Amino acid sequence: MPEYKAPLRDIKFVTEEVLDFHGHYAKLPGAEEATPDMVAAILEEGAKFAERVLSPLNRVGDQQGCQFKDGVVTTPEGFKEAYQQYVEGGWPSLSHPEEVGGQGLPDSLGMMVTEMIATSNWSWGMYPGLSHGAMNTIELHGTDEQKQTYLTKLVSGEWTGTMCLTEPHCGTDLGMLKTKAEPQDDGSYAITGTKIFISAGEHDMADNIVHIVLARLPDAPAGTKGISLFIVPKHNVDDAGEVADRNQVSCGSIEHKMGIHGNATCVMNFDGAKGFLIGEPNRGLNCMFTFMNAARLGTALQGLAHAEWALQNSVAYAKDRLQMRALSGPKAPEKAADPIIVHPDVRRMLLTQKAFAEGGRALIHYCSMLVDTMKRGTADEKAEADELMSLLTPIAKAFLTETGFEAANHGLQVFGGHGFIAEWGMEQNVRDCRISMLYEGTTGIQALDLLGRKVLMTQGATLRRFTKIIHKFCKEHKGDKRVKSYITALDKLNGEWGDVTMKIGMKAMRNKDEVGAASVDYLMFSGYVVLAYFWARMAVTAQNKLDEGTDEVGFYTAKLQTATFYYDRLLPRTRAHAEAMLSGADNLLAMEEDNFLFLNA
Repeated sequence: MPEYKAPLRDIKFVTEEVLDFHGHYAKLPGAEEATPDMVAAILEEGAKFAERVLSPLNRVGDQQGCQFKDGVVTTPEGFKEAYQQYVEGGWPSLSHPEEVGGQGLPDSLGMMVTEMIATSNWSWGMYPGLSHGAMNTIELHGTDEQKQTYLTKLVSGEWTGTMCLTEPHCGTDLGMLKTKAEPQDDGSYAITGTKIFISAGEHDMADNIVHIVLARLPDAPAGTKGISLFIVPKHNVDDAGEVADRNQVSCGSIEHKMGIHGNATCVMNFDGAKGFLIGEPNRGLNCMFTFMNAARLGTALQGLAHAEWALQNSVAYAKDRLQMRALSGPKAPEKAADPIIVHPDVRRMLLTQKAFAEGGRALIHYCSMLVDTMKRGTADEKAEADELMSLLTPIAKAFLTETGFEAANHGLQVFGGHGFIAEWGMEQNVRDCRISMLYEGTTGIQALDLLGRKVLMTQGATLRRFTKIIHKFCKEHKGDKRVKSYITALDKLNGEWGDVTMKIGMKAMRNKDEVGAASVDYLMFSGYVVLAYFWARMAVTAQNKLDEGTDEVGFYTAKLQTATFYYDRLLPRTRAHAEAMLSGADNLLAMEEDNFLFLNA
């Protein structure tokens, strides 16, 4: 049966040995409490909660789903009780400021715990996970009164939060948004409209739900420049900060979905609901990007989570399942057949999962370090971290979800026919993973954001910030014969990254459709290069450990072998992406619309 074991050894390898989190925390203002002993204790307890409480509920959530009746959503059996344990354990407050009831620990430490929660039970993890975006938005843009009223309850976990953007006619194009906000005499606003696809929009796990809602003021200009942001609670709050009467917010229905059945995806109706403006009028989209960037990094984590879950269960099955003999001769002659892990193609799938899961882990936790710096660093450090995050966020979100889905599919394939059967859990992993490429901006939207806004609109400056980091790393290790093959390939691709960017930019000057035509291949090319950088870093660390002498020869040797697999088997995919992105827009746009489909003979 499917199960989850927190990969503490690999998390520690990435964060302590490769990224040097302990050194990072020692220099990070306000992170004095994040000592090695404290970090280790938190990870151990987080692992226990993920393995013992959440993992057993993963299949329960898929089988039972959420129930909807008369506007009330009931979560699957055990979900509410697990949430109470989560709150009692102090987990929601881990990485939030002490002045609002948090523990003041770094965001990157919270991300390590979130990884374990997400992998053990993604549907459950979405309930508290979405609250973090609401908390960050109120923390950065809310008034002191809003922070005291709403943020403290969100930080404690007593209340949860959502983000309400999408409308029936309006998904990616928020300029078409119709929800209205009418000013009231008491300084509040009456919010009227319908939002769809609202994850955790209604549930029975917390006393109140704080909706962060995009809406238009009566005199707002058209398009995205006329959108404001509001706090709209499920229950109004009295002067003492406690839950009062029900606000005019209701759940109209929940969606019947391909996956993530344990999380309620809601249609939310706002019928003159009382709301409160966050930030400046008509600047809501700017504030919302605080929420969106947190959500996008969280969604990138989903790709890692499903790859890790698929890897763990695939390896266990491949070691146990007996089928056929190895082509080079029996490997288990005492058995009726060899375990399928001896077959090259099974190994191809397992190593692909391993390369994406462990490479993705390095990227995610590197990004979480940047979040720490953006919040606690000096002005110059914040500016640099912000620029790096602006480049890496769309890459992490899109690339890790695309490769996470590939890894989930490999997991099902390793199980053969059993993978298609519900009791093994592999088909659930595929179904749950599929949404990750859609929400918080599809792969195509992330690709346009990367190539159009982050790279070309900055004339390549944002890209150069990261390629210089790779160039410096390659220069430092250029003479190291132990890792020469990795460094040579990485250095060459890093240069090509700039070259293809310039070529697309030149084409786009003549035809802007060239950006859209090239964008997804450009993003995937970028993702493979970024992961190559992290695999090279991991290879250097592993080689150093082996040369120093270690009791964990198998662990570090596996790192080198996975790095070699990544460079030899996966990184060549950049060739196809490069040729495709440079082939031009004509092969996409030449066909007349009416010629896409002919049904009559």
